[in-house]
Amino acid sequence: MYGVSESAKASGKYKLLRITDIQNNSVHWDSVPYTDFDENKANSYLLNDGDILFARTGATVGKSYLVQGLTEEAIYASYLIRVQTYDVVLPQYVKFYFESGYYWEQIEQESVGVGQPNVNGTILGNLHIPIPPIHEQCRIVSELTKWMGIIDVIEQGKTDLQTVIKQAKSKILDLAIHGKLVSQNPTDEPASELIKRINPKAEITCDNGHYQNLPNGWAICKLSDLCKIENGFAFSSNNYKTEGTPLVRISNIVNNSIDLTECVYIQNKTDDRFIVSKGDLLIAMSGAATGKMGIYSYEEASYLNQRVGNIKILYNSLLLSGYRDVYMQSKVDDILKLAYGGAQPNISAYVIGNFEFLLPPIDEQKRIIEAINIAFEYLDVIMESL
Repeated sequence: MYGVSESAKASGKYKLLRITDIQNNSVHWDSVPYTDFDENKANSYLLNDGDILFARTGATVGKSYLVQGLTEEAIYASYLIRVQTYDVVLPQYVKFYFESGYYWEQIEQESVGVGQPNVNGTILGNLHIPIPPIHEQCRIVSELTKWMGIIDVIEQGKTDLQTVIKQAKSKILDLAIHGKLVSQNPTDEPASELIKRINPKAEITCDNGHYQNLPNGWAICKLSDLCKIENGFAFSSNNYKTEGTPLVRISNIVNNSIDLTECVYIQNKTDDRFIVSKGDLLIAMSGAATGKMGIYSYEEASYLNQRVGNIKILYNSLLLSGYRDVYMQSKVDDILKLAYGGAQPNISAYVIGNFEFLLPPIDEQKRIIEAINIAFEYLDVIMESL
Protein backbone atom coordinates (compact mmCIF):
# COMPACT_ATOMS: atom_id res chain seq x y z
CA MET A 1 0.00 0.00 0.00
CA TYR A 2 1.31 3.46 -0.97
CA GLY A 3 1.69 6.23 1.60
CA VAL A 4 0.02 9.64 1.89
CA SER A 5 0.80 12.90 0.08
CA GLU A 6 0.88 15.20 3.06
CA SER A 7 3.09 18.15 4.01
CA ALA A 8 5.52 17.82 6.90
CA LYS A 9 4.86 20.13 9.87
CA ALA A 10 6.57 21.02 13.13
CA SER A 11 3.54 19.74 15.05
CA GLY A 12 0.49 17.63 14.37
CA LYS A 13 -1.41 14.52 15.38
CA TYR A 14 0.73 11.97 13.53
CA LYS A 15 4.41 11.47 12.84
CA LEU A 16 5.08 11.52 9.07
CA LEU A 17 7.83 9.06 8.14
CA ARG A 18 9.64 9.89 4.87
CA ILE A 19 12.38 8.19 2.81
CA THR A 20 14.94 10.69 4.10
CA ASP A 21 14.15 9.75 7.72
CA ILE A 22 15.39 6.20 7.12
CA GLN A 23 19.16 6.00 7.42
CA ASN A 24 21.25 2.83 7.86
CA ASN A 25 18.21 0.70 8.71
CA SER A 26 17.16 2.99 11.54
CA VAL A 27 14.97 6.01 12.23
CA HIS A 28 15.60 8.79 14.74
CA TRP A 29 11.97 9.39 15.59
CA ASP A 30 12.73 12.60 17.50
CA SER A 31 13.66 14.27 14.22
CA VAL A 32 10.71 12.89 12.21
CA PRO A 33 8.21 15.70 11.45
CA TYR A 34 4.48 15.68 12.09
CA THR A 35 1.43 16.10 9.90
CA ASP A 36 -2.31 16.58 10.28
CA PHE A 37 -4.40 13.99 8.51
CA ASP A 38 -8.05 13.06 8.25
CA GLU A 39 -8.67 10.82 11.27
CA ASN A 40 -11.28 8.88 9.35
CA LYS A 41 -8.65 7.83 6.81
CA ALA A 42 -5.66 7.58 9.13
CA ASN A 43 -6.33 4.02 10.29
CA SER A 44 -5.44 2.70 6.83
CA TYR A 45 -2.00 4.30 7.02
CA LEU A 46 -1.09 3.90 10.69
CA LEU A 47 2.19 2.05 11.10
CA ASN A 48 2.55 -0.96 13.38
CA ASP A 49 5.54 -2.90 14.62
CA GLY A 50 6.37 -5.51 12.00
CA ASP A 51 5.46 -3.33 9.02
CA ILE A 52 8.14 -3.06 6.36
CA LEU A 53 8.53 0.18 4.41
CA PHE A 54 10.02 0.13 0.93
CA ALA A 55 11.49 3.14 -0.93
CA ARG A 56 9.90 3.09 -4.37
CA THR A 57 11.71 5.92 -6.16
CA GLY A 58 14.91 7.92 -6.40
CA ALA A 59 18.51 7.08 -5.60
CA THR A 60 17.48 4.95 -2.62
CA VAL A 61 14.94 2.81 -4.48
CA GLY A 62 14.80 -0.63 -2.90
CA LYS A 63 15.87 0.53 0.54
CA SER A 64 13.69 -0.91 3.30
CA TYR A 65 12.98 -0.42 6.98
CA LEU A 66 11.38 -2.76 9.52
CA VAL A 67 9.20 -0.81 11.94
CA GLN A 68 9.98 -1.69 15.57
CA GLY A 69 9.45 0.00 18.92
CA LEU A 70 6.85 2.60 17.91
CA THR A 71 5.90 4.97 20.75
CA GLU A 72 3.75 7.45 18.80
CA GLU A 73 1.09 7.17 16.14
CA ALA A 74 2.79 7.45 12.76
CA ILE A 75 1.83 7.34 9.10
CA TYR A 76 4.11 7.17 6.08
CA ALA A 77 4.71 9.36 3.02
CA SER A 78 3.77 8.64 -0.56
CA TYR A 79 7.23 7.66 -1.83
CA LEU A 80 7.13 4.66 0.49
CA ILE A 81 5.26 1.38 0.06
CA ARG A 82 4.17 -0.56 3.13
CA VAL A 83 4.56 -4.33 3.11
CA GLN A 84 2.67 -6.42 5.66
CA THR A 85 3.21 -10.18 5.91
CA TYR A 86 0.77 -12.98 6.48
CA ASP A 87 0.84 -14.83 9.78
CA VAL A 88 2.90 -17.69 8.34
CA VAL A 89 5.69 -15.34 7.23
CA LEU A 90 7.90 -13.55 9.73
CA PRO A 91 8.42 -9.85 8.87
CA GLN A 92 11.99 -10.16 10.20
CA TYR A 93 12.61 -12.89 7.63
CA VAL A 94 11.27 -10.72 4.79
CA LYS A 95 13.42 -7.82 5.98
CA PHE A 96 16.53 -10.03 5.79
CA TYR A 97 15.41 -11.08 2.32
CA PHE A 98 15.25 -7.36 1.41
CA GLU A 99 18.98 -7.17 2.29
CA SER A 100 20.02 -10.16 0.16
CA GLY A 101 21.87 -10.17 -3.15
CA TYR A 102 19.06 -12.18 -4.74
CA TYR A 103 16.59 -9.41 -3.86
CA TRP A 104 18.83 -6.60 -5.15
CA GLU A 105 19.42 -8.41 -8.46
CA GLN A 106 15.67 -8.42 -9.01
CA ILE A 107 15.31 -4.76 -8.02
CA GLU A 108 18.03 -3.69 -10.45
CA GLN A 109 16.44 -5.71 -13.25
CA GLU A 110 12.90 -4.51 -12.65
CA SER A 111 13.38 -0.82 -11.74
CA VAL A 112 12.39 1.62 -14.48
CA GLY A 113 13.70 5.10 -15.23
CA VAL A 114 17.26 6.38 -15.44
CA GLY A 115 17.51 9.74 -13.66
CA GLN A 116 14.97 8.67 -11.04
CA PRO A 117 14.61 4.86 -11.04
CA ASN A 118 11.45 3.55 -9.41
CA VAL A 119 9.69 0.33 -8.50
CA ASN A 120 5.91 0.32 -8.22
CA GLY A 121 3.67 -1.89 -6.12
CA THR A 122 3.06 -4.33 -8.95
CA ILE A 123 6.77 -4.90 -9.54
CA LEU A 124 7.37 -5.27 -5.82
CA GLY A 125 4.54 -7.76 -5.51
CA ASN A 126 5.96 -9.87 -8.34
CA LEU A 127 9.40 -10.32 -6.78
CA HIS A 128 10.32 -13.92 -6.04
CA ILE A 129 11.02 -14.78 -2.42
CA PRO A 130 12.02 -18.24 -1.12
CA ILE A 131 9.85 -19.16 1.89
CA PRO A 132 10.95 -21.93 4.27
CA PRO A 133 8.66 -23.44 6.91
CA ILE A 134 7.74 -21.04 9.72
CA HIS A 135 9.96 -22.77 12.28
CA GLU A 136 12.92 -22.64 9.92
CA GLN A 137 12.22 -18.95 9.37
CA CYS A 138 12.54 -18.53 13.14
CA ARG A 139 15.86 -20.35 13.18
CA ILE A 140 17.17 -18.33 10.21
CA VAL A 141 16.14 -15.02 11.81
CA SER A 142 17.74 -16.03 15.10
CA GLU A 143 21.01 -17.04 13.42
CA LEU A 144 21.17 -13.98 11.19
CA THR A 145 20.38 -11.64 14.07
CA LYS A 146 23.30 -13.11 16.03
CA TRP A 147 25.76 -12.77 13.15
CA MET A 148 24.55 -9.32 12.11
CA GLY A 149 25.07 -8.16 15.69
CA ILE A 150 28.67 -9.39 15.59
CA ILE A 151 29.23 -7.75 12.19
CA ASP A 152 27.78 -4.45 13.45
CA VAL A 153 30.24 -4.50 16.36
CA ILE A 154 33.10 -5.13 13.91
CA GLU A 155 31.90 -2.37 11.57
CA GLN A 156 31.57 0.09 14.43
CA GLY A 157 35.05 -0.83 15.61
CA LYS A 158 36.35 -0.29 12.09
CA THR A 159 34.67 3.12 11.90
CA ASP A 160 35.99 4.10 15.31
CA LEU A 161 39.51 3.01 14.36
CA GLN A 162 39.37 4.95 11.08
CA THR A 163 38.38 8.04 13.06
CA VAL A 164 41.22 7.49 15.52
CA ILE A 165 43.73 7.09 12.66
CA LYS A 166 42.52 10.31 11.05
CA GLN A 167 42.82 12.13 14.38
CA ALA A 168 46.28 10.62 14.96
CA LYS A 169 47.50 11.89 11.59
CA SER A 170 46.13 15.35 12.34
CA LYS A 171 47.87 15.35 15.73
CA ILE A 172 51.16 14.22 14.20
CA LEU A 173 51.02 17.09 11.71
CA ASP A 174 50.17 19.53 14.48
CA LEU A 175 53.14 18.38 16.56
CA ALA A 176 55.39 18.58 13.51
CA ILE A 177 54.63 22.21 12.63
CA HIS A 178 55.10 23.29 16.25
CA GLY A 179 58.53 21.72 16.64
CA LYS A 180 57.37 18.91 18.95
CA LEU A 181 57.68 15.87 16.71
CA VAL A 182 61.49 15.72 16.48
CA SER A 183 64.17 17.26 18.66
CA GLN A 184 65.99 20.47 17.73
CA ASN A 185 69.70 20.30 16.93
CA PRO A 186 71.64 23.37 18.10
CA THR A 187 74.15 22.88 15.27
CA ASP A 188 71.44 23.39 12.60
CA GLU A 189 71.69 26.74 10.84
CA PRO A 190 68.79 28.86 12.17
CA ALA A 191 66.02 29.43 9.66
CA SER A 192 66.28 33.19 10.18
CA GLU A 193 69.93 33.21 9.06
CA LEU A 194 69.09 31.07 6.06
CA ILE A 195 66.29 33.42 5.02
CA LYS A 196 68.56 36.47 5.33
CA ARG A 197 71.11 34.91 2.99
CA ILE A 198 68.67 33.60 0.40
CA ASN A 199 65.79 36.10 0.53
CA PRO A 200 66.98 39.26 2.33
CA LYS A 201 63.73 41.08 1.49
CA ALA A 202 61.68 38.70 3.64
CA GLU A 203 60.16 40.08 6.83
CA ILE A 204 60.94 37.51 9.50
CA THR A 205 60.34 36.99 13.19
CA CYS A 206 62.73 34.65 14.93
CA ASP A 207 63.09 33.31 18.46
CA ASN A 208 63.69 36.74 20.00
CA GLY A 209 60.70 37.17 22.29
CA HIS A 210 58.14 38.21 19.68
CA TYR A 211 56.82 34.66 19.55
CA GLN A 212 57.38 32.86 22.84
CA ASN A 213 56.40 29.40 21.64
CA LEU A 214 58.67 29.38 18.59
CA PRO A 215 61.14 26.46 18.80
CA ASN A 216 64.85 27.18 18.80
CA GLY A 217 66.21 27.91 15.35
CA TRP A 218 62.76 28.46 13.80
CA ALA A 219 61.50 31.67 12.19
CA ILE A 220 58.12 33.12 11.24
CA CYS A 221 57.64 34.57 7.77
CA LYS A 222 54.95 34.89 5.11
CA LEU A 223 54.20 32.08 2.70
CA SER A 224 54.95 34.53 -0.14
CA ASP A 225 58.54 34.82 1.18
CA LEU A 226 58.99 31.13 0.43
CA CYS A 227 56.55 30.37 -2.37
CA LYS A 228 54.92 31.96 -5.39
CA ILE A 229 51.15 31.50 -5.65
CA GLU A 230 49.91 31.36 -9.24
CA ASN A 231 46.25 31.42 -10.26
CA GLY A 232 45.07 29.17 -13.06
CA PHE A 233 43.89 30.35 -16.47
CA ALA A 234 40.22 30.74 -17.42
CA PHE A 235 40.09 28.13 -20.16
CA SER A 236 36.83 28.06 -22.09
CA SER A 237 34.87 24.83 -22.04
CA ASN A 238 34.94 25.09 -25.84
CA ASN A 239 38.68 24.31 -25.59
CA TYR A 240 38.11 21.02 -23.74
CA LYS A 241 39.29 18.07 -25.82
CA THR A 242 39.68 14.30 -25.39
CA GLU A 243 43.45 14.45 -25.98
CA GLY A 244 46.28 16.94 -25.62
CA THR A 245 47.71 18.45 -22.42
CA PRO A 246 45.77 17.48 -19.25
CA LEU A 247 43.90 20.28 -17.48
CA VAL A 248 43.77 20.26 -13.67
CA ARG A 249 40.43 21.49 -12.35
CA ILE A 250 39.05 21.54 -8.81
CA SER A 251 37.32 18.20 -9.45
CA ASN A 252 40.75 16.61 -10.02
CA ILE A 253 41.87 17.36 -6.43
CA VAL A 254 41.14 14.09 -4.60
CA ASN A 255 42.46 12.80 -1.24
CA ASN A 256 45.43 15.20 -1.00
CA SER A 257 46.55 14.32 -4.51
CA ILE A 258 45.72 15.09 -8.14
CA ASP A 259 43.74 12.46 -10.07
CA LEU A 260 43.74 12.89 -13.85
CA THR A 261 41.67 9.76 -14.53
CA GLU A 262 38.67 11.79 -15.70
CA CYS A 263 40.33 15.04 -16.77
CA VAL A 264 39.78 17.10 -19.90
CA TYR A 265 42.57 18.16 -22.26
CA ILE A 266 43.78 21.37 -23.87
CA GLN A 267 45.44 21.44 -27.29
CA ASN A 268 46.36 25.15 -27.48
CA LYS A 269 49.65 26.23 -25.90
CA THR A 270 49.46 28.71 -23.04
CA ASP A 271 51.68 30.81 -20.77
CA ASP A 272 54.31 28.95 -18.72
CA ARG A 273 52.75 30.41 -15.57
CA PHE A 274 49.86 27.99 -15.96
CA ILE A 275 51.97 24.85 -16.31
CA VAL A 276 51.84 22.34 -13.45
CA SER A 277 54.90 20.21 -12.78
CA LYS A 278 55.60 17.18 -10.60
CA GLY A 279 55.74 18.12 -6.92
CA ASP A 280 53.58 21.25 -7.19
CA LEU A 281 51.00 21.79 -4.43
CA LEU A 282 47.61 22.83 -5.81
CA ILE A 283 44.78 24.41 -3.84
CA ALA A 284 41.08 24.98 -4.61
CA MET A 285 40.40 28.70 -4.29
CA SER A 286 36.63 28.94 -4.58
CA GLY A 287 33.41 27.03 -4.07
CA ALA A 288 32.52 24.31 -1.61
CA ALA A 289 35.98 22.74 -2.02
CA THR A 290 37.88 25.91 -1.03
CA GLY A 291 41.09 25.01 0.82
CA LYS A 292 41.23 21.44 -0.50
CA MET A 293 44.79 20.65 -1.61
CA GLY A 294 46.56 18.02 -3.65
CA ILE A 295 50.14 17.18 -4.66
CA TYR A 296 50.77 16.79 -8.39
CA SER A 297 52.69 13.51 -8.80
CA TYR A 298 52.68 13.00 -12.58
CA GLU A 299 55.82 13.18 -14.74
CA GLU A 300 53.79 14.72 -17.55
CA ALA A 301 53.09 18.44 -17.16
CA SER A 302 49.53 19.79 -17.09
CA TYR A 303 47.77 23.11 -17.41
CA LEU A 304 46.10 24.80 -14.46
CA ASN A 305 42.48 25.90 -14.67
CA GLN A 306 40.97 28.97 -13.04
CA ARG A 307 39.90 28.72 -9.37
CA VAL A 308 42.92 26.47 -8.71
CA GLY A 309 46.12 27.92 -7.24
CA ASN A 310 49.66 26.58 -7.51
CA ILE A 311 51.92 27.04 -4.45
CA LYS A 312 55.38 26.88 -6.08
CA ILE A 313 58.54 26.91 -3.95
CA LEU A 314 60.87 29.82 -4.73
CA TYR A 315 64.00 28.54 -2.98
CA ASN A 316 64.55 24.79 -2.65
CA SER A 317 67.44 25.40 -0.25
CA LEU A 318 65.09 27.26 2.10
CA LEU A 319 61.93 25.15 2.03
CA LEU A 320 61.51 21.46 1.19
CA SER A 321 58.42 20.50 -0.79
CA GLY A 322 57.59 17.76 1.72
CA TYR A 323 57.53 20.24 4.59
CA ARG A 324 55.49 22.75 2.57
CA ASP A 325 52.93 20.01 1.93
CA VAL A 326 52.82 18.97 5.58
CA TYR A 327 52.50 22.52 6.83
CA MET A 328 49.81 23.68 4.40
CA GLN A 329 47.68 20.55 4.68
CA SER A 330 47.67 20.93 8.46
CA LYS A 331 46.33 24.46 8.06
CA VAL A 332 43.23 23.82 5.93
CA ASP A 333 40.87 24.96 8.70
CA ASP A 334 42.86 28.17 9.20
CA ILE A 335 42.81 28.82 5.46
CA LEU A 336 39.03 28.43 5.38
CA LYS A 337 38.73 31.05 8.13
CA LEU A 338 40.43 33.53 5.79
CA ALA A 339 38.03 32.78 2.94
CA TYR A 340 35.29 35.26 2.17
CA GLY A 341 31.79 34.66 0.92
CA GLY A 342 28.98 32.50 2.33
CA ALA A 343 27.62 29.53 0.41
CA GLN A 344 30.45 29.87 -2.15
CA PRO A 345 33.61 30.86 -0.22
CA ASN A 346 36.62 32.22 -2.10
CA ILE A 347 40.24 32.89 -1.24
CA SER A 348 42.75 34.95 -3.23
CA ALA A 349 46.42 34.39 -4.01
CA TYR A 350 47.19 37.54 -2.03
CA VAL A 351 45.48 36.20 1.09
CA ILE A 352 47.23 32.83 0.76
CA GLY A 353 50.56 34.59 0.25
CA ASN A 354 50.13 36.52 3.50
CA PHE A 355 49.54 33.29 5.39
CA GLU A 356 51.88 32.95 8.40
CA PHE A 357 54.48 30.23 7.98
CA LEU A 358 56.55 28.71 10.80
CA LEU A 359 59.83 27.70 9.21
CA PRO A 360 62.30 25.26 10.83
CA PRO A 361 65.95 24.89 9.82
CA ILE A 362 66.35 22.92 6.59
CA ASP A 363 67.90 19.88 8.37
CA GLU A 364 65.03 19.78 10.86
CA GLN A 365 62.58 19.87 7.96
CA LYS A 366 64.24 16.68 6.71
CA ARG A 367 63.91 15.01 10.12
CA ILE A 368 60.25 16.05 10.39
CA ILE A 369 59.39 14.67 6.95
CA GLU A 370 61.12 11.37 7.73
CA ALA A 371 59.33 11.03 11.09
CA ILE A 372 55.94 11.76 9.52
CA ASN A 373 56.51 9.27 6.69
CA ILE A 374 57.40 6.52 9.17
CA ALA A 375 54.39 7.23 11.40
CA PHE A 376 51.96 7.53 8.47
CA GLU A 377 53.27 4.30 6.94
CA TYR A 378 52.29 2.38 10.07
CA LEU A 379 48.87 4.06 10.19
CA ASP A 380 48.25 3.41 6.48
CA VAL A 381 49.04 -0.29 6.94
CA ILE A 382 46.41 -0.45 9.69
CA MET A 383 43.89 1.44 7.55
CA GLU A 384 44.46 -0.83 4.54
CA SER A 385 44.06 -3.93 6.72
CA LEU A 386 40.55 -2.79 7.64
